[in-house]
Amino acid sequence: MSGDSQRAGAGEATVTGSDAALLWPQVAEGLRRDLGARTFDHWLKPVRFADYCRLSGVVTLEAASRFSANWINERFGDRLVLAWRQHLADVRSVQVQGAAASSAVRAPIAGEAPSAPSLSADRLRPAVQSAGFAVPNVTPVGFASFDERLSFDRFVVARSNILAANAARRMAMAEAPQFNPLYLCSGTGQGKTHLLQAIAQAYAAIHPTANIILMSAEKFMLEFVGAMRGGDMMAFKARLRAADLLLLDDLQFVIGKNSTQEELLHTIDDLLTTGKRLVVTADRPPAMLDGVEARLLSRLSGGLVADIEAPEDDLRERIIRQRLVAMPMVEVPDEVVAYLVKHFTRNIRELEGALNKLLAYAALTGVRVDLALAEDRLAENVRSARPRITIDEIQRAVCAHYKLDKAEMASKRRVRAIARPRQVAMYLAKELTPRSYPEIGRRFGGRDHSTVIHAVRTVEALRVHDSELDAEIAAIRRSLNG
Repeated sequence: MSGDSQRAGAGEATVTGSDAALLWPQVAEGLRRDLGARTFDHWLKPVRFADYCRLSGVVTLEAASRFSANWINERFGDRLVLAWRQHLADVRSVQVQGAAASSAVRAPIAGEAPSAPSLSADRLRPAVQSAGFAVPNVTPVGFASFDERLSFDRFVVARSNILAANAARRMAMAEAPQFNPLYLCSGTGQGKTHLLQAIAQAYAAIHPTANIILMSAEKFMLEFVGAMRGGDMMAFKARLRAADLLLLDDLQFVIGKNSTQEELLHTIDDLLTTGKRLVVTADRPPAMLDGVEARLLSRLSGGLVADIEAPEDDLRERIIRQRLVAMPMVEVPDEVVAYLVKHFTRNIRELEGALNKLLAYAALTGVRVDLALAEDRLAENVRSARPRITIDEIQRAVCAHYKLDKAEMASKRRVRAIARPRQVAMYLAKELTPRSYPEIGRRFGGRDHSTVIHAVRTVEALRVHDSELDAEIAAIRRSLNG
């Protein structure tokens, strides 16, 4: 161990920002050896030391841009923590910020003489007590992690999302929200993450010293597992429970992780009991989350569950018009706007992706945007954006083919004339939708997943030998596809 490392290890409680800045060249050199010169030089060589908070154990680094910072956090976050802990055991996390976002002290990387940074007293905010541990009242997410484009001002409101948008605004206000927690529910690309970012930014503007944690449920799970393995569970618990506003994105990714669910449940209980704010998003309502403990479902359903529906034509057109205002150098005729509105109906993300692709092509090639260009350049996007088939549509198609009432799909009747079409519908639901066996079973009168598995296997076997049934299923699929 080097002399600097020994000094850091022996005097961890008194390590200052200046000391940590002196350690960064050694940490960087170790990363260069571990990751290889090519990877290091491309991503980490431009990174500079910004700050070290002794109270929280958070090292802040500065990258050249927000894009680089996000990439490094995602790809090398855990590696950076391990590298720092070899020299400074008190480090709990490492955050990389974009250059424009960081005004902290800076030090050069390995091979350069560091400056003499200092930590002024006013930068160390008063600590708050949580679970008996001192946790600094800082904002872990920081403005560096906020995407300024994802604000309330840029969120287009319509009938399909007005409940979620208004509830999100209430959650960010100074006064206590009427409903807590707020559970935002929609399919992918409908604006859940936009609203999370907007809440965080609006709340931070009103409460500049608030402790705001915005993270994906997957990151919550990874940090929880890392804390268990590293023996840092008390610090992990204390950090989360010190949040004034906790925002968790994509909760469906903790499904089936019992220990993670248990910790999330305790965190939610503690936050709600102390009057803190909680916002959660998922791709389905709480009752549709398979493998989630009943107590956790109860907490999530206890506030307000706000659905965001598929965007209507008017909303999609207004979003396009809003984006075009920021791109005045590219003229997009009304017929192209109508083309985009017509073909990208499933979610906003696909719509914006198609628009960006078209605008980028026109800007980089100098070609005028017209309907012919849109049809040519977006043909593949249109094919992939076709609406997905739902279980409800499958049930309707099967009932229409066999001339049954749709209620029979959920009935308990087992006569062959009803049971076989029901099995066909279950089979097609598994083939044509991403839904799990338990989810499919619920849509067929609350049947057990084993019943759905039996139906799928039965129909698969029958199709091999029963040409008539095979033709019927093919006909139903054609009706669904077109």
